[in-house]
Parts: sequence; structure tokens; C-alpha cells
Amino acid sequence: MKRSITLTGAPIDEAALVASRTPSGSAGAVVCFSGCVRGREADRRIEAIDYEAFPAMVHRQFEAIFDAAEQRWPLESVEVVHRTGRVATGEPSLWIRVTSPHRAEALAACGWIIDEMKRVVPIWKRPLWGAGRGG
Repeated sequence: MKRSITLTGAPIDEAALVASRTPSGSAGAVVCFSGCVRGREADRRIEAIDYEAFPAMVHRQFEAIFDAAEQRWPLESVEVVHRTGRVATGEPSLWIRVTSPHRAEALAACGWIIDEMKRVVPIWKRPLWGAGRGG
């Protein structure tokens, strides 16, 4: 299985990522997920999120996640791009692409990878709140 993990301080260019990677002829499903910084958390406005990561452990943990995913589903590739630094509301902080022969496996794997990433990968976020409650 092809694997790619990128941590970047630069904005994620989703169109370029999609255009630059062509699935193999046996991939019947290509699932792309973009996680963006939302503008509200409960009743508070979020202006941005600061992301911090421990790169060596990020790569190690993602490799373990990819190994486990490969045991569960017939995946052809998994690519992850995660922002570090300040990411403004509405901008993508995470982009994932999963390819597989069938859509059910690609969709399931993508969701599972995101859940595992949130659970074990050392990427921390700190929201920058807007002025005042509800503001």
C-alpha cells in the first residue's frame, strides 16, 4: 500500500493534491476528506486554531494506523496532510485521501483513520477565541 504523511505550515491546496495524484486502474473508490476549522464551538466564536505536532511521533503513529488499516481493508493508498501553526476559520487543517477497489472499504477506512488519528497522533490544537461569548 502506498502511504504518505505530510505535516506542513503552508495552506493545504486541495485542488493541487487531487490533481497531482492519480489512482491506479484497480482503484474503484477514491475518498477525499477535508477537515476545516469551524467558526464556533458550543456558544463561542473561534477565530483560528493553533496546531502543534511532534513530527517523529506523528509519523510513527500514522505508520501504525496505516498498518492496522491495511490489515482491515484492501487499501491501495492512504495520504494524509495536516497543517501546523495557525489555521484560520474556514481553512482546511486536514486532508485525507484513501483509495481502494470498493467504496465501502474506502469510506470505512477513511473514517476509522480519522478517529484513530484524533485518539493517538500527537497533534495538539489550541483554539483562539473571538471576543466575548457568542461574539
